[in-house]
Amino acid sequence: MSPSARARTRMPAPQRREEILEAALTEFAAGGYHGTSTDAIARRAGISQPYLFRLFATKKELFVAGIERCFARTAETFRIAAERAAHEGAAPLELMGRAYIELLADRRLLHAQMQAYAACSDPEIRAVVRRCYGELYRAVERLSGAAAVEVRAFVAQGMLLNVAASLELPEVAADEPWVRRVLSGEAG
Repeated sequence: MSPSARARTRMPAPQRREEILEAALTEFAAGGYHGTSTDAIARRAGISQPYLFRLFATKKELFVAGIERCFARTAETFRIAAERAAHEGAAPLELMGRAYIELLADRRLLHAQMQAYAACSDPEIRAVVRRCYGELYRAVERLSGAAAVEVRAFVAQGMLLNVAASLELPEVAADEPWVRRVLSGEAG
C-alpha cells in the first residue's frame, strides 16, 4: 500500500465525509441526482463504494447534504456582504448582489444549485430544497432589512442570474441584443 493510500485510510470520518461531499458536489453538478452514480462519486473521492455508504447511508442523503452545502454557502456569502455593507454604510442588497455574482463564477456551485431545482420531482428532495430556499429568503429579509417588494425583486433577479450564468449569456451579450436587454433590464 502506498503512503498516500495508507494516509487516506487513517483519515478521520468527519474529514473523509468532507472529501466525499466535495467529490459528490462535483459529480452531482455535472450529472444531477439521477444521472450520477455513487460509484463515480466514490472513484472521485478515492474510496470504495461500500465505504461511501458507511458515511452516507444513501445517495439521496449525500445529494441532500450537497444541497444544504450550496444554500449554506450562499447564505454565508450574503451574511459577509451584509456585514461589509453595514461597516461601509452601503446598501446591503447591492453588496449582497455583487457578492452573489462573484459566487456564480464557481460553476460547480451554480450547476449543483440548478441540479437541486431539477431534482424536485422527488418529494423528499423538494422538501429540502423548499426548506433551504425559505431559509435563504428569510436570511435576505433579515440581513438586508429591505421592504418585501425589494427582497422579492432581489431573489427574482438572483434566479435570472442563475439562468444567465448557466446559459453563459454574459459571454454572448456583445453579439445578441436580446441578451443585453435581459442582463441590463433596459428596453430594446
